[in-house]
Amino acid sequence: MSPDASPTECSRAGCRQVASQKVNWRNPRIHSADRVKVWLACGEHVEFLRDYLASRGFPVLVTGIDEGVDLVPENAP
Repeated sequence: MSPDASPTECSRAGCRQVASQKVNWRNPRIHSADRVKVWLACGEHVEFLRDYLASRGFPVLVTGIDEGVDLVPENAP
């Protein structure tokens, strides 16, 4: 996130829309299931961000912006 970005701004490069969802993910080669990384997504970019991570073999779990996630299991949808 750039220094002047809003804490609820979409993580897609160049997007300045307000995020409505969280894309929770991890790299299973270096992180255990309880190490959750989060990208924020607006409605337009949530599928792009999820697909980008999933295509690299990363477990991904999309949730609402206010939902917390303690872990991203290997078989996350």
